[in-house]
Amino acid sequence: MGGTDAASARSLAHHAALDARLVAAVRGIRLLEAVSWPARVQEEFLAAWRIGRIHLPVIEYAKRDYTEVRAELDAVGAGADPDDPLGRYLQQTAESWRIATRLLDVAGSHRVTAYSTRLFGRPVELLPGDGPTHLEAALHFVNLADELDQELREVEPDAVMSAETVQAELQQAIDALFTGHSVRVELDDTLIAKAAASATRIRLRTNTGFSEYDRNQLLVHEAFVHTLTGLNGREQPHLQSMARGSPRTTATQEGLATFAELISGSMDIERMKRISLRIVAIDKAIHGADFVEVFRFFLEAGQPPAESFASAQRIFRGVPLGGGAAFTKDTVYLRGLLSVHTFFRWCLRHHKLAMARQLFAGKLALEDVFSLESAFADGAIVAPRYLPPWMQRANGLAGLLAFSLFANKIRLDQVDADDLVLGL
Repeated sequence: MGGTDAASARSLAHHAALDARLVAAVRGIRLLEAVSWPARVQEEFLAAWRIGRIHLPVIEYAKRDYTEVRAELDAVGAGADPDDPLGRYLQQTAESWRIATRLLDVAGSHRVTAYSTRLFGRPVELLPGDGPTHLEAALHFVNLADELDQELREVEPDAVMSAETVQAELQQAIDALFTGHSVRVELDDTLIAKAAASATRIRLRTNTGFSEYDRNQLLVHEAFVHTLTGLNGREQPHLQSMARGSPRTTATQEGLATFAELISGSMDIERMKRISLRIVAIDKAIHGADFVEVFRFFLEAGQPPAESFASAQRIFRGVPLGGGAAFTKDTVYLRGLLSVHTFFRWCLRHHKLAMARQLFAGKLALEDVFSLESAFADGAIVAPRYLPPWMQRANGLAGLLAFSLFANKIRLDQVDADDLVLGL
């Protein structure tokens, strides 16, 4: 028995050392930052658009040699034991980073689409469980939102809060949860997106208005998932990579964050529409729509000019603006949401809600919770220090999921109004 324990300890130490090498190798890689556009491009584009001189922006991407990074990633993969769960985790993680470096090598060209698709998928792929495609699901939610839009606006008008107000409210809630860490909420006038999160800092875009839904979404999505999993990852004694994650964890992390919005009641139908419109726009770009056409698509869908630019910019990160290419990362939101929702329902049905909590131990992919089950069991991976409030209320979560499981058996296409008039 002692020999087995010693061998396990040696394997853990070996893979922990490889993990540290992997983290060091990719430390300087910021995939989204590398393909994002300067804030001034939005100002210049919208100023020209307002006077009828619309044009394609000109974007330059900095180039870097990733040869040595890939050599180190290859060495990590070769040194990992594929028969060991930690070894497989490292091989898969190293491979996703290798693909990311290839994408950055060809930034600005149509070839980005192929690498982006390998990392994040594309709209024509099927959703989990042999469901519809991402595109079909997106169109469903867009059409539903359009049908409900006017009715919902009449009963729930928009209320706008300043960035400063949202900053103060988020900081108070964050300080209350992360009692052992310092996380700052800052204003940033260089952001194109409304917010961005890391393990120690959340940035909000200045000079913009936030609705109550925006504020709640930022709290549960950015702070109580992205920042929270980053902090829990830092608490891991052996796998430093769980503090940062990798391209292969993007779908699960964004899905978990979006699921948090849904389960906490923070997701409004307009948010679902925004996510879905991006998937439709990715498909349009791949099939030839240029940046201006995609910008106008968002305008016609009801988004203000600045938001329409920001949405279009997300889809043309790293690719030519003339059409026929797309950065497909936004495909992961809907797929991730449905996958995570299915995972939580599976955990309830199989009495494994403890496994659902493990998803917060760091930045993991869904498959990692299953493949690394033995590592959680023997303490190589420790339980999460922080859990979001909705996850802490296990009974309430179980009640929602239990009802969801049963309600899904009711076929709405076979229900008419008479069936809903109970007791009459």
